[in-house]
Amino acid sequence: MPVGPDLDAFREYSAGLQVKLHHLMDQGPELARQARAVQVTETSPDGLVSVTVGARGDLVRLDLDPRIYRRPDSRTLADTITETVHRATAAAQEQVVQTFAGVADADQLRATISGDDDALTEIVTDQMHGRR
Repeated sequence: MPVGPDLDAFREYSAGLQVKLHHLMDQGPELARQARAVQVTETSPDGLVSVTVGARGDLVRLDLDPRIYRRPDSRTLADTITETVHRATAAAQEQVVQTFAGVADADQLRATISGDDDALTEIVTDQMHGRR
């Protein structure tokens, strides 16, 4: 049983990185522009809250239907706004991932965007050993 990494898998991983790097250098500025322009609008299931977020999940617009005043429950309204923003943020992040699909590994990008260093390390290690 080999102790070190599978050298053939590592070479294949390295060659794939080189190809992706060349594509990123060629297409990167345009893809970055497209990613920065991402905006996603989500509406709550009850239709009372609509939010628009940017590529980073920053709140761009919040619309509240006047019907919210018929049921003055600030906790429920706050939870609805929060949940709707989270859904919009997840959708925006997925659009960014899809924007870079041809030049970056989707799982690596998702882990990077979410700040999950452990997952990112695991993904890269698996790729270097030919397990992904």
